[in-house]
Amino acid sequence: MKKSLLLLLTLYFSINCFTQAQSLEPLKITDDWVAKIEQITPSPTVKIKEKRKILVFSKATGFDHWTIAHNIEMLKVFGRKTKAFEIHIGLDIENFDKQNLKKYDAIVLNNSNPNGPKRDLFYDLLKNYSSLSESAIINKAAEYESNLINYVKKGGGLMILHGGIVVQNNSKAFSEMTGGSFDYHPKQQEIHIKEVDKNHPLVRAFKGKGLVHTDEPYFFKNAYFEYNFRPLLYFEVDKIEGVKHEVTNNINYVAWIKQYGKGRVFYTSPSHNAQSLENPELLQFLMDGLQYVTGDLKVDDSPMGIPKK
Repeated sequence: MKKSLLLLLTLYFSINCFTQAQSLEPLKITDDWVAKIEQITPSPTVKIKEKRKILVFSKATGFDHWTIAHNIEMLKVFGRKTKAFEIHIGLDIENFDKQNLKKYDAIVLNNSNPNGPKRDLFYDLLKNYSSLSESAIINKAAEYESNLINYVKKGGGLMILHGGIVVQNNSKAFSEMTGGSFDYHPKQQEIHIKEVDKNHPLVRAFKGKGLVHTDEPYFFKNAYFEYNFRPLLYFEVDKIEGVKHEVTNNINYVAWIKQYGKGRVFYTSPSHNAQSLENPELLQFLMDGLQYVTGDLKVDDSPMGIPKK
């Protein structure tokens, strides 16, 4: 009996320690934490005369990333400290009305994951918070998706943080705009994210050393394999534990920019954890991405194309 109990306790603590080693505990948002982020937030790369209006859409119906609130505070700090951004926090689906979108220079999808298996944020929000019929919900959800796609196509900016890539994950049109859809991720682990081109202005913050942090290693599908984007950051697949599928390319891109019509898209998978935001180099990268989608930071965003084998 004692041996069995000892074995169970050993197993429990082994599993618990393993879990803790792979996952970071949520951070509380305190005045000290916000002050720390404000202190290390860099100056904008491009000085502008007029503030850019940014809608930060932060409502999720699926997995609730605890970093949503931290990203909001980070972006508010960007606005206060740099005077370059006017940050508006959005939670209601009416934010995607065509006329409302016209108010903003860029939209940020802040981990706004929908539920599965439909993976349609607009459908979920209408289903949960309206009294429309099923057919009306489907039609209205398609309208909101079309509004966002056309907003970018006509010159708007779109910045997608981590899980925000899942917003319309089963939509071919949305995947083509964003550069890909979410496939899966192995367990959280320490990852060395590296620059694709160390001389590209959008990764200059990392000084050629990349970023080592604990994160979810995201893998992608659908339009991702068209490589119709300019990749910025990647990890090496053979360094990742828990890869499900055999890959022909050891390089997995986790951040990119792309043109879409007259607009611009910036996607970054880093980071699932707010601890990463305490790195000033990542803050610089995110701010540069925001200035790219507003059209103020001009960089090479020509598509890479399918890699040669």
